Amino acid sequence: MEHRLCVAPMMDWTDRHCRAFHRVLAPNARLYTEMVHAQAVIHGDHERLLGFDHCEHPVALQLGGSEPALLAEAARIGEQFGYDEINLNVGCPSDRVQAGRFGACLMKEPALVAEGMAAMLAAVKIPVTVKCRLGVDEREDYEHFLGFVDTVASVGVNTFVVHARKAWLSGLSPKENREIPPLRHDWVHRLKRERPGLRVILNGGLSTQEECLAQLDHVDGVMLGRTAYHEPYRLHALDRAIFGGAARSREELLRVFFPYVEAQLARGVALKHISRHVLGLFHAQAGGRMFRQILSEGGPRAGADLSLLERALAATRATAEAAA
Repeated sequence: MEHRLCVAPMMDWTDRHCRAFHRVLAPNARLYTEMVHAQAVIHGDHERLLGFDHCEHPVALQLGGSEPALLAEAARIGEQFGYDEINLNVGCPSDRVQAGRFGACLMKEPALVAEGMAAMLAAVKIPVTVKCRLGVDEREDYEHFLGFVDTVASVGVNTFVVHARKAWLSGLSPKENREIPPLRHDWVHRLKRERPGLRVILNGGLSTQEECLAQLDHVDGVMLGRTAYHEPYRLHALDRAIFGGAARSREELLRVFFPYVEAQLARGVALKHISRHVLGLFHAQAGGRMFRQILSEGGPRAGADLSLLERALAATRATAEAAA
């Protein structure tokens, strides 16, 4: 099923190299780009901002912005680039985002969000979706949340990714906004019960396979964020648990990623831009610290290549065997 398993858009993390690695780990997951402002999409370097590898499909472009005409044009560009979905960010609480009148502050302007979504829906043939919060600041009741969803859904949007916390637009940092406002998974469950025709994906506070599988009894999909990045093998295990198939070892998965790494090195990409995304692969495993140390120290050095990954694997394997 579409969106059964998703990896969250995360600024400075889910770049094209991260997504290529996550695709190796989770062949069936839907991947999302970092948020890109609509104006940057229109006026910026398309290859740098939008470029991705064909292996990433299905992959969604997440946009930031609030002006319908700009969103529509950015969505058209995203579609032309080959993205499978356009997603609007209505959840980021950072000061910079608020100053630009996009992100979580748009939860206060459902009619404007609906107008932007309608413009994008008219501009492209691929799905257009929303990622939102439960509310913002003092607006902390289910009826406000449902009203937002209904207003946006009224223009034809049928997929909502819901971070099951509200956002405080002042007084809390983005990090604190991911941790302090209480999780209300029950609101997301209720939304799916009351609006069964919508596709509802739950994000926020999910880390274990058991938690994610339990949520799938109530919603259409789950979205993993920082757990997928810091402990990427959990993403692989969850993909296998949901979709079936034999699990691969951590070393096997990294070796499947090698051809992509080689191709990027041949294009002149420095290894450090790729290796930083695999540091957590051996998290909590014997030799995991050694793996991380070798890549952290060697990755930024000039001329670092695939042999560094081989050395990290060999040292990790030796440490694990010695501990056995």
